[in-house]
Amino acid sequence: MKYMLLIYGAEDSWTENERQECFGESAALCRALADDGKFLAASPLHSVTTATSVRVRDGKRLVTDGPFAETREQLGGYFLVDAANLDEAIAIAGRIPGARKGTVEVRPVVEIDGLPK
Repeated sequence: MKYMLLIYGAEDSWTENERQECFGESAALCRALADDGKFLAASPLHSVTTATSVRVRDGKRLVTDGPFAETREQLGGYFLVDAANLDEAIAIAGRIPGARKGTVEVRPVVEIDGLPK
């Protein structure tokens, strides 16, 4: 089953040095997951200051700068993995460096027939 591991944290909780170390550790984790046949995708996101939110209300598109919700923690990146079950997905989430300073949300992915592979 596919699981999306969403990494949330306060952007200012990392120094630039720590961020670069986190990227290195994350890349190593991706390689280890790939070796085990579990890796599907992963990527950090640019700062929340670059975000744009889009909503459609009454047929009209509303575009605003920034994230939809003001929160202390922002979505900073993700891993998409193929895990046997929730327990395995949780174990992988615990290996993500961002979990040490933030939160990793684990969610199963709904697979819809007819989508491109």
